[in-house]
Amino acid sequence: MRHVLTSFLAFHWAVVFALLAYICIDGDRGIAAALGVLGVSVQGGGFPGLQHAVVVGPLSVALLIVAVLFCWAFVETLLNITARPDGGDAVVRTAFLSASFLLSLVLIGGVAQGINGLFMVVAIQMTALLASYVAVLAERRSSLAAVTVHEGDARAAAHRMAMGAAHSSLLSRISGQPETKPGGRR
Repeated sequence: MRHVLTSFLAFHWAVVFALLAYICIDGDRGIAAALGVLGVSVQGGGFPGLQHAVVVGPLSVALLIVAVLFCWAFVETLLNITARPDGGDAVVRTAFLSASFLLSLVLIGGVAQGINGLFMVVAIQMTALLASYVAVLAERRSSLAAVTVHEGDARAAAHRMAMGAAHSSLLSRISGQPETKPGGRR
């Protein structure tokens, strides 16, 4: 079973975080522009601490790492889902956790800089991440349940066949007739 929603959401978040990293690279107004994309209006001259390479570099790299994790989850979902249905769970979980952690750090850094309106924007992004993660979990669990039901059907059929063979053997022993072999021989 293909995980269409999982692959779409992983690709979506990879693109979002990659674009944010690309926007952040612009040193003069990078973080202000990235926050503007998220929905927070920050004037470039109001917060000179946002323009330092000490802030811009690590934030860009962190955004890029999260984008790579989501890209890895996307590729893992597309390539390895038939071999291991639960194989990409750790990658997806790591990507969502790191994205949540990064957004929390952005919130803490923004509050330390005195940026107004950042809490609501980060809360909306965290809610979107949580909704995406719940949707991915629901899709993965439904596919695992379908595989389990299929394996359960095969197990039940094998159990019925074994019970039928045991019943036939018991009846032939009770009646005193020799057992009939599968080829019709006795």
